[in-house]
Order: sequence, then C-alpha cells, then structure tokens
Amino acid sequence: MSMTTKTRVLVVDDSALMRALLTEMINAIPDLEVVGAAPDAQSARDMIKTLNPDVLTLDVHMPKMDGLEFLDRLMRLRPMPVVMVSSFTEAGSETTLKALELGAVDFIGKPRADGPKRMEEYAEELGDKIRAARNARLRRQAMSRPGGAIAPVAQPTASIASPLRAAASGKIIFVGASTGGTEAIKEFLLGVPADCPPILIVQHMPETFTTSFARRLDGLCAPKVIESQGNEKVEPGCVYIAPGHSHLQVRRGPAGYLTELLSTPPVNRHRPSVDVLFDSAAGLVGRQAVGVILTGMGKDGAQGLLRMRQAGAHTFGQDEASCVVYGMPREAFLIGAVEEQCSLDDISRRALLAASR
Repeated sequence: MSMTTKTRVLVVDDSALMRALLTEMINAIPDLEVVGAAPDAQSARDMIKTLNPDVLTLDVHMPKMDGLEFLDRLMRLRPMPVVMVSSFTEAGSETTLKALELGAVDFIGKPRADGPKRMEEYAEELGDKIRAARNARLRRQAMSRPGGAIAPVAQPTASIASPLRAAASGKIIFVGASTGGTEAIKEFLLGVPADCPPILIVQHMPETFTTSFARRLDGLCAPKVIESQGNEKVEPGCVYIAPGHSHLQVRRGPAGYLTELLSTPPVNRHRPSVDVLFDSAAGLVGRQAVGVILTGMGKDGAQGLLRMRQAGAHTFGQDEASCVVYGMPREAFLIGAVEEQCSLDDISRRALLAASR
C-alpha cells in the first residue's frame, strides 16, 4: 500500500468544457485526483456529502446559486479548503476578493489558450494552490453575515499608535505576502493609524486584481492606499501596493524616496516579487527600514528579509498559528531573517513600535 494519499478534489464549474479541462489538468498531477465534477451548487452540495473531498475548486459565477452565496453557506456549515477559479475581469476581481473575505484560501484565473501563462505553467500553479489549500489553516468567518454581505469594519482609532509619532522617525515599512495575504494585509492595515510611516506592499496577485485590492483597502483603512504607478513620492500616511504586472522597489530622488516599477523577469516565479522590494529596502533604506513577512506559500521574501536584517532593519514574521499558509514566514525564520515572530493581531503594533525608534 502506498504511503502517500492523494488529495481528493471536487471541481465545481457550470461550464462542461472547463470542468473537463480542470479535471484533466488535476488528474495529470501524481498526488492529486478529481473525485467529482459538479455543474452547480446543488450538485456540489450533494457530492461534498457523498465524496468527502479534501479541496474544492469553485467557479465564481454559476447559475441558480452563485459562487459567493454557496461559499458563504459552505464556510458556515461545513468549512473546507476552497480555491476560487475566477475570470480576469474587474468584476471577477471584486467578486474574488469578497470570496477571500468569506474564507476561500486562494484563487486562480481561468485557463486561457491566449493567456499570459502556458497551459503547463497554469497546471503547475493550480497544483501548487490545491496542495497549499489542503494544508492551509482555515480562518474563522468573523466578518461574514448571512447572505454573504460583508460586515463593515471599524476604523482604527488614532490613539492606538499615533502617540508613537512613528511617521516622524523617517522610517519606511516594507511588507510581503502571498497565499492568505489579502486578508492578512487588511488586518495589518486596520491596526495602522492615518499618520503612519510610508508602507510599501507586495502581494502576489495578477494585475487585474491589484487595482481592486488597493481600492478595497483604501475604503477600509485609515491611511491612503493606492496601487503604485511608479515615481510617487514615498510619504507618511500612504500605502503603496505593487501592481500585479511589475516589481515594486524604492529609489532615491532629489528630495527623498520614490517608488519605482520594473518589468524585469519574475523572481522566485513571481512578478511582483517580495525579494525585489526587500532588496531595495536593504540596499537603500538600511536601518531606517522595517520589514514584515506575512502568510504565503513558497520562499519569496525570505532572502530579502535576511538582507534587510543584515543591513540593520527591524524584521518581523507572522507566526505559524495565525498564518493561513506558514511558508514564506517559515523560510525567513529558518534562515535567521526574522528578528521577532508575532501573531497577525499584534504584528502591525510591533512594526509601528519599531518604526518609532
């Protein structure tokens, strides 16, 4: 008997062609197997009961009951790892971000013959995301309400960190995240006051998603949150999100630091890459930088965070207990890049304290 057990996957999509394509891709991966394929939420519910899959791939848009409504019910009644399969449209991006709030572990775009990735690359990425979802720590659905509406988030009170006057220190906070990062970054920024030090963030996302992500954060958080266009002055009270098509880094300008976008090749299979951002922090900002690595699959950012620490920066890693996927923070911790491990609900406070010194 084999010592390895295959991860059992249920594919849910209203398109017969998409179900067949995803099934073929997943079944070609040795440690994964599709145990069923459902055309709608009702069929999916029945198959979950009878087949007991480990992971669900879920289409965002489906007839009768859409993917969001089904996901909301699923995460309240029978929480399980879900990878959303989304279109790359702006509407698809908004819906996917809502799905991540409701508890989906990760998402991937729909495979397209004319897409930016070859089918082999897409299949490899899909397999990685399903494996990560199988081992992910599911979040409690604290923010959802019946019917899928998202509860409004209270703004942070200025008194939490404003007395620190961290913005006056001249320090800059650099943040990297991947799987589970959209919610982790939101939680991080909800602990940050409007007069925070500048914050630069890389979250692994396709380019059509980062615009929606930045806009969503800007509506929830006290600081101003923008998707970087490059050449912005790095200023207190502002958060700069790397666009999904380019690396983000800092460069020196005549009157301070500026953002800079690079279309150079992917690093650690990612563009934007956390390592690129952290390397620029280590090389230019040095001990005036604060580095934070949050939940994510893989190792992107670990070496860059180590270089930041070696350059005199304070560095923080999210702890295993609060990570959706303890991958990137684990790699950083193992090589000595993390000065201090913190839970997600405390890491922004610790980073602000470091920025105030």
